[in-house]
Amino acid sequence: MQSVNPKPILNTSLPAQFRQIRIELAREPGHPEGDAGLAYIIVAPLDAEDRIDPKLWREHREACRITRLQPDQDDQHGQLVQTGEGWIFSYPEVPDAVGYHFADERFVFGEYVSINEDGKMHTYRVVSVTHL
Repeated sequence: MQSVNPKPILNTSLPAQFRQIRIELAREPGHPEGDAGLAYIIVAPLDAEDRIDPKLWREHREACRITRLQPDQDDQHGQLVQTGEGWIFSYPEVPDAVGYHFADERFVFGEYVSINEDGKMHTYRVVSVTHL
């Protein structure tokens, strides 16, 4: 089980490949303009092709985190976990979400990624990628 209050990340102890990635809900039925309030913040290492680096993830699992942002709700904090099915956003108090083909996705500004949340697929747009 994950800690509700994870230990702080010591940025200086992480490799330079670590990034903070913000993705926001893209246009879909019910959200014709998308929704910046429905977002995720991902802390993960990216490789030279801007994909999640599984080797660095294995070496620094505890630092690979997810924050789920939703209007009028507390932020949900979890871990980025790699399984046989791919990348999962694992939370202690809410159902997990699954990154669809995240191993192949590039995390660069303007790209789109898909996440399966509660059995429904949603598309998100990468709106920022910054160094820690």
